[in-house]
Amino acid sequence: MTQMTEFRSPQGEPPVEPQLAGSPVRAGDRIFRTLTAGSSVFLLVIIAGIAVFLFSRTVPALQADSVNFFTERTWFPDSAPSVFGIAALAWGTLLSSLLALLLALPVGIGVALFIAHYAPRRLATGLGYLIDLLAAVPSVVFGLWGRDFLVPNMVGISSFLAENFGWIPFFATPNSETYTQTMFNAGVVLAVMILPIISAVCREVFLQVPQGHIEAAMALGATRWETMRMAVLPFGRSGMISSAMLGLGRALGETVAVALILSTSYGISLHILEPGGNTFAANIALQYSFAQDTGIDALIASGMVLFVITLLVNMAARWIIARRAAFSGAN
Repeated sequence: MTQMTEFRSPQGEPPVEPQLAGSPVRAGDRIFRTLTAGSSVFLLVIIAGIAVFLFSRTVPALQADSVNFFTERTWFPDSAPSVFGIAALAWGTLLSSLLALLLALPVGIGVALFIAHYAPRRLATGLGYLIDLLAAVPSVVFGLWGRDFLVPNMVGISSFLAENFGWIPFFATPNSETYTQTMFNAGVVLAVMILPIISAVCREVFLQVPQGHIEAAMALGATRWETMRMAVLPFGRSGMISSAMLGLGRALGETVAVALILSTSYGISLHILEPGGNTFAANIALQYSFAQDTGIDALIASGMVLFVITLLVNMAARWIIARRAAFSGAN
């Protein structure tokens, strides 16, 4: 009797189509396997090349810097001696990105739940296309929209937050009450930009919830919201976390939109309603055109830090996806 063999992936995924033991591998399979393996290796080579380039330009910048690169707040790399650091840039990047994530995550999850389990199919299809289309809007369009439309119309909201919640340090405005070019406005624009990513990932996860789980919850007398809370949200927990981290990665590297909204300053402040703040990407975009040799190396050094942060965020997202076995529903 001819012996059959099954091939399983190292992660224990479902077996591929059985193949006769000892039968030759078809030429098309070999070519496809070679192309996919080569593409993966090529991608790793590109990432390694970027890392090598950034590191090679970072070392001269750190050697020229006369202060601590990680704690200094000012940015004068072309002065004599060079004085620059990433403390203010790191603070502004993390603050604006986390603020955007805080605003976009609940909305993205709500939109995904509505499309997947509440809206009629025709409405869900059209709304899903519309949300996905939002991801195709260029960054400069978001930046111009934020500068010319959002910022003037956010003055009233910012004033309300400052007057009624000023006892919270984030909403206090002891130094200025102009409410323009603020971290809050930048966070709102970034939230709109990462909303499609969060919504799309969560929507696909929520659509994979086994129908039996939903029917079992409803058979026990659960309301629609209780069904979402007991059956859908636990199943999609890893997807929600992964979408949040992918959105965070996008927000960390955003350049043009933030550069058009924020003012060029290098202070560290908890007051998100006051003008000021800067990010890695925006600082590179604004300073690169007139930076000299040391200044360019300094900008590349800050880009190296952003590269490492973004890489760690995306690696963490992939680790969560793998740990949850591709949204298998394991808790």
